[in-house]
Amino acid sequence: MSNVHVIDHPLVQHKLSLMRNKEASTNSFRRLLNELAMLMIYEVTRDMPMQEVEIETPLEKTRTKVIDGKKLVFVSILRAGTGILDGMLTVVPGARVGHIGLYRDPKTLTAVEYYFKMPQNMADRDVIVVDPMLATGNSAIAAVDRIKEMNPKSIKFVCLLTCPEGVRAMQGAHPDVPIYTAAIDRELNDHGYILPGLGDAGDRIFGTK
Repeated sequence: MSNVHVIDHPLVQHKLSLMRNKEASTNSFRRLLNELAMLMIYEVTRDMPMQEVEIETPLEKTRTKVIDGKKLVFVSILRAGTGILDGMLTVVPGARVGHIGLYRDPKTLTAVEYYFKMPQNMADRDVIVVDPMLATGNSAIAAVDRIKEMNPKSIKFVCLLTCPEGVRAMQGAHPDVPIYTAAIDRELNDHGYILPGLGDAGDRIFGTK
């Protein structure tokens, strides 16, 4: 699948396996998600632009490279995206944060927006949209539709899990947006859940049903 990047690092795969286990506690699931997000953002930002600055080491002045974290925006699809966001901000604390609130209509499985708040000057910024699951793709597509209205420099989409149906839907709507994931699972079931998956990510992060 073009423009889909599966992050298959052993640490990523190990932590994902522990999260899939239905016996994992809310606390354990949340901690693992935080660690997994830190590992994934390392790969997602591999091509991040850098700038040269002059600093003084204990021995002499030198020119060296730094990233401009303020040009990066993490956009969390509420509510489950929050679980990924925290880990990413640990690694890139200078990033700005946007939020988009979407819920899935239980009858139609379509995404309904209830909240949208983004940083200013989005035209100067690279956006990384985060949501644990890319299942039907409806929420991700709706989120990227809205973000594109603000004309950011670039958009990437990061999820823990996806499936062939979700990838096809996302690529059909937004072929220019690369997808980063830890695994492409087998399929969707009739209720829009990924199989074998890990259940409802939001419920497992927050301890709700």
